[in-house]
Amino acid sequence: MKVFVTGGTGAIGRFVVPELVRAGHDVAALARSDEKAAQLAEQGARAVRASLFDEAALKEAFTGHDAVCNLATAIPAVTKSASVKNWADNDRIRREGSTTVVNAALAAGVGRVVQESITFMYPDRGDQWIDESVPLEASGLGESITIAEANAARFTKEGSTGVVLRFALFYGTGSGHTEQFLSAARRHIGPVAGPGGAYQSSIHLEDAATAVVAALRVPAGVYNATDDEPLTKKAYARALGAALGKRPWLHFPGRLVRLGGHKSDFMSRSQRVSNASLEAASEWNPKYPSAREGWEAIVNA
Repeated sequence: MKVFVTGGTGAIGRFVVPELVRAGHDVAALARSDEKAAQLAEQGARAVRASLFDEAALKEAFTGHDAVCNLATAIPAVTKSASVKNWADNDRIRREGSTTVVNAALAAGVGRVVQESITFMYPDRGDQWIDESVPLEASGLGESITIAEANAARFTKEGSTGVVLRFALFYGTGSGHTEQFLSAARRHIGPVAGPGGAYQSSIHLEDAATAVVAALRVPAGVYNATDDEPLTKKAYARALGAALGKRPWLHFPGRLVRLGGHKSDFMSRSQRVSNASLEAASEWNPKYPSAREGWEAIVNA
């Protein structure tokens, strides 16, 4: 299959592009610099120079491809994520970028679009499992997510196949916030946003990449991409500490994150998200069933 990737040099794209190549796909991806183009070439993909917001250029780039994976994001660092202004670039990418991608894909005759989304906009459901039938409660920071997902639905309505992957919290080698978590854990600080008994769904970046590959063969719709066993936030912090041999003495920011009001309330929600739909539709299974195995692998590597 000929697959075009936007965001192919980003946090998840760095894992997705080589995974697509290993799966036998012919891969092209956007690159904004010579360095990024060289990175893609080393991974076996073709680099294309174009703006995510240039519909004509994207149409030309997409022509002849079977699928487009829109993974473009600009997620701010964890330490800056409570401020709305730091999400401006990401919001534009999801609002305008997803619209442009779908318009260009339709014009180019692409058969499938895979749109990246997140699980953080689900409501707080305590210890209840959350599947895709649960309506989102998008805060001010998450409104652009609903637009991106609506564009994927519009693609399906036009007769093609739109797939939304709602990813849980990413972690993996080379990720900025992963390094921040590890740095804190080495100082016996466990990352906990909200009550320690609330659930934190997560997904290793390697598993996120294989989920994208799996999304190339599932029916149109919305799918959660998360690990098999979401941990409580305190258990998540302990799993990270255990991987380093550093028991957490302090959990931070804890309930203080709620001081951010509606801007950061999604960070403290309890979200025990199920991946059953994606597993059933594609036979995809995460390599790391929970953060325990995932963090141990990262530290050992």
